[in-house]
Amino acid sequence: QVQLVESGGGLVQSGGSLTLSCAASVGTFGRYAMGWFRQAPGKEREFVAAISWSGTSTSYADSVKGRFTISRDSAKNTVTLQTNSLKPEDTAVYFCAAVPVRGSTWLPPPNYEYDYWGQGTQVTVSS
Repeated sequence: QVQLVESGGGLVQSGGSLTLSCAASVGTFGRYAMGWFRQAPGKEREFVAAISWSGTSTSYADSVKGRFTISRDSAKNTVTLQTNSLKPEDTAVYFCAAVPVRGSTWLPPPNYEYDYWGQGTQVTVSS
């Protein structure tokens, strides 16, 4: 069983930054590709970013490309989402997710069904 716990959310002004972290409790962390998703009030959950098992492949939603960076530290069993130049439309609950790996550089497509999810962390960006 994989357990994911997100942290790092909060209230920030437009243009600011937050570092979101996802701590994974799993026997062999390196066997999972990881993703970040978000859900704003009244909207469906949407893909934000993903990172492969090796950490060498990443993908981003167009809306965050160039502003957000996903990374992972397999030794610490953590995945980080660095969010910069935040906008009010980035306001949402951010979720970390994990899926068993298909290959070292394999990336789940944005609409892939991840197997494990965290509880989420709230990010609020004021204008």
